[in-house]
Amino acid sequence: VQLQASGGGTVQAGGSLRLSCAASEPVFNLKTVGWFRQAPGNAREFVAASRWSGSSTHYADSVKGRFTISRDNTANTVTLQMNSLKPEDTAVYYCAASRSRIIQSAVGLSTMYNFWGQGTLVTVSS
Repeated sequence: VQLQASGGGTVQAGGSLRLSCAASEPVFNLKTVGWFRQAPGNAREFVAASRWSGSSTHYADSVKGRFTISRDNTANTVTLQMNSLKPEDTAVYYCAASRSRIIQSAVGLSTMYNFWGQGTLVTVSS
């Protein structure tokens, strides 16, 4: 599976961005899809995940209530809507996927995902 992330850019604090991840095969086949991010000098961290057909979603505490993950099974895309952005959201964002249904307690582990996109940079200025 090839994943292509896009939509990154520079935005002021409080603004919004919408990231997209295009998959080379139907998203319906990808039982778990997720977004991770990595800021300079930091480890890659979990942001959000969607399991099953999108009925089960999970978020890092730092983005809960501000970010929304969704999937369009007809367009083979996974989207991360980011609102109320903060400077600490600045990072390279990666989409990831697995054909397996990752258990809820493990959706935040990057090692559980088999496929990764190339990353898109999000910069939030204060």
